[in-house]
Amino acid sequence: MTTGGNEAVLIRGHQELYERTWHLFTSARREIACAAHDLHTWVSAGALGPPPHSATLPVAGVRKLYRPGVLLDPAGAQHARRMAGLGAQVRITSDEINETILIDRRVAILAGDTAHGPRSFTVVRLPDVVAAVGSLFDAAWRAATELDAYDAQFGELRRLAPRILELLGSGCKDETAARTLSLSVRTYRRRVAELMTALGATSRFQAGARARELGLV
Repeated sequence: MTTGGNEAVLIRGHQELYERTWHLFTSARREIACAAHDLHTWVSAGALGPPPHSATLPVAGVRKLYRPGVLLDPAGAQHARRMAGLGAQVRITSDEINETILIDRRVAILAGDTAHGPRSFTVVRLPDVVAAVGSLFDAAWRAATELDAYDAQFGELRRLAPRILELLGSGCKDETAARTLSLSVRTYRRRVAELMTALGATSRFQAGARARELGLV
């Protein structure tokens, strides 16, 4: 689907995304801003080649905004810390975000869902739309927490997450699960709520589904 001389293009799948947008990344000169729930939206395409921004743009020109769930995935946590260590700016937000990549504020790539097969992506060049997407990203960025600060608060939940997910999957009562983890019921329920938030889930069932998507269980 295209409109207005390729001002909006619909792309299906990571292979096509890389083939049709690689030149946009390699021509970036100022900034690449990326918002994602986890590595599955963008980085999974990395199997097709090295990260596009690595070609010409200094890592200091990269901003990455993630949901907390990325830190539950060992690969995701490693990637986030590696990027931060190389000089990229990395923040974590518990708020809902639009999964987006902005390239020099002239192109926006919007991720679709996977409900109907391979993920779709919309590449937009319309200045007003790109500016609006950029404003949403900036607002989410300002409200987010630096990776190191968030990670310091996230340690216990990351440690408990595998066991909590296992106990949730077993269907045992909260009282039993809390005793198993040597926690009070109140603390256990708080940790479950925190885990649901980290996974972007609104129910325990959905948390289990998201954990399976991430390969956590």
